[in-house]
Amino acid sequence: MCTAISYYPKDHYFGRNLDLEISFGEEVVVMPRNFPFKLRMADEMASHNGLVGMATVIGGFPLFYDAVNDKGLGMAGLNFAGNAYYGDPVDGKDNIAPFEFIPWVLGQCASVEEARALLDRINLVNIAFSDKLPLAELHWMIADAKESIVVESMKDGLHIYDNPAGVMTNNPPFDKQLFSLNNYRSLSCEPAENTFGGGLDLDPYSRGMGAMGLPGDLSSQSRFVKAAFTRANSLCDGSEAQSVSQFFHILQSVEQQRGCVHLGGDDYEITIYSACANLDKGIYYYTTYDNSRITAIDMNKEDLDGSGLSEFPLKKEADILFEN
Repeated sequence: MCTAISYYPKDHYFGRNLDLEISFGEEVVVMPRNFPFKLRMADEMASHNGLVGMATVIGGFPLFYDAVNDKGLGMAGLNFAGNAYYGDPVDGKDNIAPFEFIPWVLGQCASVEEARALLDRINLVNIAFSDKLPLAELHWMIADAKESIVVESMKDGLHIYDNPAGVMTNNPPFDKQLFSLNNYRSLSCEPAENTFGGGLDLDPYSRGMGAMGLPGDLSSQSRFVKAAFTRANSLCDGSEAQSVSQFFHILQSVEQQRGCVHLGGDDYEITIYSACANLDKGIYYYTTYDNSRITAIDMNKEDLDGSGLSEFPLKKEADILFEN
């Protein structure tokens, strides 16, 4: 399971938690504008926007989990098990495999508006990357400096939703997730008033009694509500350092700790990494489960007019400062 958010204190930020029980050798990858991106059922993208994001590189091919481009557009794929559907090729459509979807959109589009137009032609096809790497069941969040949308390919067609909450998790489908916020419309960061009735004198007995009733479990529905509330009430001074710090604090409010989500046997889901990208500056920040120090990769410091991938293995070991 995972959580993705956008956040706009001054600059514009986009990122996510990746929650899984296993790592697939992901690393931060910069894909420059002239990297030949080969598609299974469409023409090769020989020239495209530059990208930076998290990917597993297999045989020189970047399988992006999330990325942002040099135009200020970001996109992330999150688990959508049981609901995602990929069909057969359709004549007259852009037949794109799900593992090609993120660079196909980000490689061509500079905004959510342009992505909407591109999505009018798309057909996500049931083509796996290889026999050993079956397709993941995903849906996607796309965000720029103005807005975000959610894209879900289901049996009844392709759904594109406006995302005023700026948050996406997993199941159920996004329209149901968004509707569920109606159940929490009374939440406030202020201490709740006593409306219990019956003449009972009920007092706030400690600090932190705002948001009473806010979910705290790790289900995708609860993470959606908690992340949406935390994001909507989040404050920072707009500086880069504080904005990035605050972004990670929002993600940390819904992160998964080893031992809390048991998947059977010895498998436990954890937040393998958290990422925050500045859409305006093209800087990709991340932390990993055992290393909470923020690491940054600036795509503009790489040769964006080149043709080869730049790969940055994740710093996973704990980085502790001893002062004595």
